[in-house]
Amino acid sequence: MNPRFADWLALLRPGDFATLAGALAVCVVSVLLLWRGGAPDKAIVRAGGAVFAELSLASPQRVDVPGPLGITRIEVEPGRARVLSDPGPRQYCVRQGWLSRAGAVAICAPNEVSLSLSGGAADYDTLNY
Repeated sequence: MNPRFADWLALLRPGDFATLAGALAVCVVSVLLLWRGGAPDKAIVRAGGAVFAELSLASPQRVDVPGPLGITRIEVEPGRARVLSDPGPRQYCVRQGWLSRAGAVAICAPNEVSLSLSGGAADYDTLNY
């Protein structure tokens, strides 16, 4: 063991260890209880800036959304949703993958289609983004 670490460790008392263990427990409990968004309950699909559909995340379904470039296909499974296919050139919204947290968004800008999950408390908002 490093001599400097041994000297430092000798200065600690049993109460110090209890304080450190309590602080660690508070941190772990805080992360588990407070650092999570609410579970989403619906997916909102927009086309051309207007709401095209509000889909329940309770049952599997697929929706075809028309846009200026063609059809964007949205897939919903219990508790999550994704953009399955899009005619856009870069496929950014498809690469987002499954969205499963409230407040998550996938935007297919060239085709003017977006998918967002709502319900519960979002993990973040525009102020802390």
